Amino acid sequence: MSEVVETHAGHDDHDHHGPDKGLARWLFTTNHKDIGTLYLWFSFAMFLIGGMMALVIRAELFEPGLQFVAPEFFNQMTTNHGLIMVFGAVMPAFVGLANWLIPMMVGAPDMALPRMNNLSFWILPFAFGIMISTLFMEGGGPNFGWTFYAPLSTTYAPDSVTYFIFAVHLMGASSIMGSINVIATILNMRAPGMTLMKMPLFVWTWLITAYLLLAVMPVLAGVVTMMLFDIHFGTSFFNAAGGGDPVMFQHIFWFFGHPEVYIMILPAFGVVSQIIPTFARKPLFGYDSMVYAVASIAFLSFIVWAHHMFTVGMPLAGQLFFMYATMLIAVPTGVKVFNWISTMWRGSMTFETPMLFAIAFVILFTIGGFSGLMLAITPADYQYHDTYFVVAHFHYVLVPGAIFSIIAAVYYWLPKWCGRMYDETLGKIHFWLSFIGVNVTFFPQHFSGLAGMPRRIPDYALQFADFNMLSSIGAFIFGFSQVFFMFVVIHAITRGKKATDRVWDGAHGLEWTLPSPAPYHSFTHPPKVSDAEAHS
Repeated sequence: MSEVVETHAGHDDHDHHGPDKGLARWLFTTNHKDIGTLYLWFSFAMFLIGGMMALVIRAELFEPGLQFVAPEFFNQMTTNHGLIMVFGAVMPAFVGLANWLIPMMVGAPDMALPRMNNLSFWILPFAFGIMISTLFMEGGGPNFGWTFYAPLSTTYAPDSVTYFIFAVHLMGASSIMGSINVIATILNMRAPGMTLMKMPLFVWTWLITAYLLLAVMPVLAGVVTMMLFDIHFGTSFFNAAGGGDPVMFQHIFWFFGHPEVYIMILPAFGVVSQIIPTFARKPLFGYDSMVYAVASIAFLSFIVWAHHMFTVGMPLAGQLFFMYATMLIAVPTGVKVFNWISTMWRGSMTFETPMLFAIAFVILFTIGGFSGLMLAITPADYQYHDTYFVVAHFHYVLVPGAIFSIIAAVYYWLPKWCGRMYDETLGKIHFWLSFIGVNVTFFPQHFSGLAGMPRRIPDYALQFADFNMLSSIGAFIFGFSQVFFMFVVIHAITRGKKATDRVWDGAHGLEWTLPSPAPYHSFTHPPKVSDAEAHS
């Protein structure tokens, strides 16, 4: 307890009177709420940029034939869309939520390392500035897909790949600093009485996610450094002509890439585990089993990477191991889905906008999980591999999964952040537009994939035309409904009704004991954690 008090006393003397004014506040801030806000707005800007790239892709694929862009530019759009959505939209949004919520949820005055927190954010605009600038360089931007397989990304890449590698290093540095900060805050700055098994599930999912990030970001840094050496320094890590192995690239990339998938979904599990009990007005069913399930998923994520590589010519023993290990992940994931449904069972449920997004998450994420199980079956994967079936699968996991949970979190905690309520009718319009848009976009892609349509092609055979037209219509509905989301949020911040302190009558947790809007410095004295304000 004394540690928490001392930490805060030092913080309280510095900048006691609240935020600076103007630009200086945002440039130099070490306040977790300001930095959380910066992350969230930055991720939304990246979401819109990545979304515009997706709409270029879908406009081109609206009907067969080359319509609007050259195939080379189409490839640059597919590559940058994936990279920006993964590293620029989803991950920073979850880091923004972590910054805002973790100190308030554990009763800490701020994040443990506030200056590093500032630095970890301000690296990102430069990293993405560098990456997006490659599109305007001679020879164009990266054009080899977001997985940047060698030798396509080393031997045959445009010159701008070097800038892309530098940008990836910067993003990784930002992620590592953010993770260290999250771990230090959760382990050292919890309020007296908040044991690990009393923490809100969102805090648990982020603690485990932070360890995943620390484990795999150096692997990504390693593989892009090997690319850099192959391109500029005469090495042959991935060049078969020089004794290298292009398949080794895939092994190293996916050893990073598969845990990365869980880095983007574990915090979403945490968000949904906060929202469903609130609107079901019941404690979360099976809290302990949820914690163990998240930890199990994180552990298993390190031993399934080669299920992305069934078609490279793996030995049979390898194929069997990765097939069964992948199927095993369905067990803890099924536990989580069962617990969410059990929490809602016989609850006194109401359907405000955050709850609608959370329920849609559970249903649509489960569909994404089922198609993942189909992909885990090695002989079947030979047909699915690199088709639109895979595109449908991972978009069902990441759009109604990660992105719906981020939107749900914004609706749920926005009144606590800004002290004003969003308009419930507008929120529900946004939900239904998003829900319809996302299903019209991605559900038909299962069928075009099963029929054999390859990924990352700017033109296609006539038999795929109807499904592609449907997908494109859905994409434009979904894309423009996110501009409407921005309107709903700004309308709430500027003109929303005053929010109460508790906001939701079923909400429990330390953040709901603070006034709305949450004060610039919350918890000047460590709160006592009662069982009622623990994880329930």
